[in-house]
Amino acid sequence: MSRFKASRRHFLTTVSLASASIALLSFPAFAEMLPPSRTSGVPVPPGQIDKAVAALDGIVEDIKALSGVPGIAVAVVRGGKTVYAKGFGMRDAKGDLPVTPDTVFQLASLSKSVGATAVARQVSRGVVSWDSRMQDLLPWFSLSDPAVSERLTIGDLYSHRSGLPDHAGDDLEDLGFDRRTILERLRLQPLSPFRTSYAYTNFGLTAAAEAVAEASGMAWSDLVQEAVFEPLGMNDTSARFDDFMARENRATPHARTADGFAALYQREPDAQSPAGGISSTIEDMAKWMTMVLADGGDLIRPEALQPAISPQSFSSRPHSPDERAGFYGYGFGVGTDPSGRVVLSHSGAFILGSATYFALIPSLDVGIIVLSNAAPVGAVEAIGASFTDMVQTGSVTRDWFSGYEALFAGLYTPLGETAGMPFPQAAAAPPLASYCIGRYSHPYFGTVEVREDETGSLVLLAGPKPEAFALLPWDGAMMVFDIETENAPAGSRSAATFSGGSDEAEALEIELFIMNGPAQFKRI
Repeated sequence: MSRFKASRRHFLTTVSLASASIALLSFPAFAEMLPPSRTSGVPVPPGQIDKAVAALDGIVEDIKALSGVPGIAVAVVRGGKTVYAKGFGMRDAKGDLPVTPDTVFQLASLSKSVGATAVARQVSRGVVSWDSRMQDLLPWFSLSDPAVSERLTIGDLYSHRSGLPDHAGDDLEDLGFDRRTILERLRLQPLSPFRTSYAYTNFGLTAAAEAVAEASGMAWSDLVQEAVFEPLGMNDTSARFDDFMARENRATPHARTADGFAALYQREPDAQSPAGGISSTIEDMAKWMTMVLADGGDLIRPEALQPAISPQSFSSRPHSPDERAGFYGYGFGVGTDPSGRVVLSHSGAFILGSATYFALIPSLDVGIIVLSNAAPVGAVEAIGASFTDMVQTGSVTRDWFSGYEALFAGLYTPLGETAGMPFPQAAAAPPLASYCIGRYSHPYFGTVEVREDETGSLVLLAGPKPEAFALLPWDGAMMVFDIETENAPAGSRSAATFSGGSDEAEALEIELFIMNGPAQFKRI
């Protein structure tokens, strides 16, 4: 550790951030120790952060009213302490139970950042490194290109630069496949260029976490508990879905509907626990944020944590000369605010009913966590952005909610070529049921079955615990079925087209099961 880094850590653990701000303003010699790359163009005068904290009640209430989100919890850490923790609205379906600082929420993709600190802890301990090869730790895991599999590291998967397609494996999770099956079948996915492309993959990152857990000799849920939750006193935090469901004070997910939000589903994310399966409270997450802002504190060596919070891949390339780039570290988003300050952040979202966000400003030793029990509409990001805006500039400089709301609107566009279309009036007659009935196989999805239900109608059965989709005639050998999952929003409709053979279909092509093109199943 450099002498300056050591002095900085000591400084931040012995004085409050307000004192630190005064010290930096009062003692130019100390401020001049900062290299140009750590200098912000916008100073933060004493008292400005206090005003931002004081404004939070109004910020949250305003955005909650605009968005219609039923329940929100917010915490702020500053100078090693939790300076704000408050719940807003209701956490249950009936609207009878208030959100409190101890309400447990599903974190969704904030699990990636929390889990990355568990990996950093194991790097600190010498169990693994960010450059450990997957083949050495998890020999049964591979990708479609042997040369990529040979070089693939934990860091490649935690920074989404493996070449796997966007959200690879999520389609299998939607059908109920378990973690091991999904990870094994990732080898059937096509790859983009290794280490030069970025695609967000829950199960790629999950594979890396599994490798670290294997090297540690314990299950992932036990590892993150032992490595992070227990030493930080995060007593209401878990990487197990059953633990979340057992909490009395837990937030009920609310999906987005035409009339607002309603408690329709319960997301069960154990298959991708390292990427989206952690549940926690704002009180517990405040302890975690404090640790990260303290360069790992007494838990993680700075040199083990720094790679995770440093840019490792482009997550958002600029599309105009005045647009700032976005970067991804190992489980963390890494960006630069208009003020010139580095901000570490991540959003989490379940379309079925959860939206979460955190932002950390290391140069000011301040961070905010925002958790909600509603599908993502930009509310949690807008609260976080409004607060960090006030922290750095003294005011909210724009309508952040309208900006973020527009970005999230596309998530709710129904999928499928026939989605929202009326059934054709002059359609060809469908084939006989006997032509369609049978079992069909696909190397990635496994076996599906078409059969008649008790009413004599055709249904498609898919998944390890078969889910039934009612097949409706559309036009000739093309049928359709409605589908609504985490990755297929309400109103989505998939085509199912039978082909080949005179007496019975030889193939079945399903439009929406796979995310990178129709999936063709062969009769078996």
